[in-house]
Amino acid sequence: MTPPPVESTPLSFGDTRLRIEDVVAIARRQRGAALSSDADFRARITRGTEFLDRLLREDGVVYGVTTGYGDSCTVVIPPDLLTELPHHLFTYHGCGLGRFLDADETRAVLAARLASLSVGMSGVSLPLLEGLVALLQHDILPLIPAEGSVGASGDLTPLSYVAAVLCGEREVMHGGVRRPAAEALAEAGLAPLRLRPKEGLAIMNGTAVMTALACLAYDRADYLCRLATRLTAYNVIASAGNAHHFDEVLFAAKPHPGQTRVAARLREDLHSDRPPRNEQRLQDRYSLRCAPHVIGVLEDALPFLRQLIETELNSANDNPLVDPDRDQILHGGHFYGGHIAFAMDAMKNAVANLADLLDRQLALLVDTRFNHGLPSNLSGVTGPRAAINHGLKALQISVSAWTAEALKQTMPASVFSRSTECHNQDKVSMGTIAARDCLRVIELTEQVVAAMLIAARQGVTLRQRATPETRIEGAPVEMLADLSARIALVEEDRALDHDLRQLLGDVRAQRWSLYES
Repeated sequence: MTPPPVESTPLSFGDTRLRIEDVVAIARRQRGAALSSDADFRARITRGTEFLDRLLREDGVVYGVTTGYGDSCTVVIPPDLLTELPHHLFTYHGCGLGRFLDADETRAVLAARLASLSVGMSGVSLPLLEGLVALLQHDILPLIPAEGSVGASGDLTPLSYVAAVLCGEREVMHGGVRRPAAEALAEAGLAPLRLRPKEGLAIMNGTAVMTALACLAYDRADYLCRLATRLTAYNVIASAGNAHHFDEVLFAAKPHPGQTRVAARLREDLHSDRPPRNEQRLQDRYSLRCAPHVIGVLEDALPFLRQLIETELNSANDNPLVDPDRDQILHGGHFYGGHIAFAMDAMKNAVANLADLLDRQLALLVDTRFNHGLPSNLSGVTGPRAAINHGLKALQISVSAWTAEALKQTMPASVFSRSTECHNQDKVSMGTIAARDCLRVIELTEQVVAAMLIAARQGVTLRQRATPETRIEGAPVEMLADLSARIALVEEDRALDHDLRQLLGDVRAQRWSLYES
């Protein structure tokens, strides 16, 4: 069974603005979910449904309630079929394919949709919001295919699986078992919903999938940014590089804040003193010397990307919106995921550059022409047996493969808009594709990082063997000791896939605390 959340105080939807960290905590079952008990919040939600009911009685026409959807908005739905319309919406959108979102991703989707609907402009009822909360509380996770969304009108097809599960249809993962939704709901004592007018549209016509994936991507990218910095410090040490490339005065002359932070972290790791008047060892190659300029792009982008993601997360992003206080139905295009698409396209570019940077650093470390006295391929074997041992030769090839694939994925998804749905959706964001691409780039970069952790452990140890006076202090010492305890030095050739998978798990679990700021 899935373990219960470790945080005793659940996140109350409707009470406060969510941060990326809130979604990540819910996704990882580190925090539970609840619906606000605030009277004003609940009254606002109720006013929305009451206004819709009154509008139906008085006007008789509301898009997506008494009409068909999208290009079919001119089709009038007979009154005796109105209650069936939301059911038909999620039914005919049941055409997703590809892998299913994993458990963390699915919880994040539920949290993102709850955040949006809790704004109070979607015309949904309290029972619907409570139903979404119940899915999180009981960890009943809709099986959501990852593919099939063009990112406007929102994530229609993947979110149809959320709507269907609330109504007791399709399948879920519950307790690690794939089973019918109706069965899991019944076991948890939950009754299937009968969706009210507009509720099918409200659940599905929004950006929750791309936004949820963006929250998870941000968390992983932020950690990779820090880990790439620590690895660069190790690689400077291993290659007997010039630590003065990261001088404070030097970086004050080009003061991008993130780039400056990366340089400061490298100075902290390397304990570099003020440089001499003129260097004997002048300039390292760009992959070391320009590391703050590469890593710093992501470091500088993260605050802006956070703004885009969190604004989307806390927005009402379906259509139409309901303003019960002014008695208005507002027709617009807030389902368009352009900001998330841009954020994910930008993030995957910056993260892929981390992979490329580390790949180049490894290429220098394994090559005796550039590694300043280390063994070929960082082999730990000496004597006659050195001839048949190849150290990290194959690992460097794998790193190049993973890096190339990450770089290939950086083509912006947002520029591939396709006119769809009888040209009603004639400009779409492709935000969900961008988010999936970004997660793939992050996954590949994490694989590069796992390999670089082996290389760092190997390279620094061999440098200390060759140059006993090599100086390492502070946090890098602790992390290196942890790596050395977990990963044996590569002396006689051995398969490294087990080590790589262990380190990949460590990276994704964010095992090492890296820098305070």
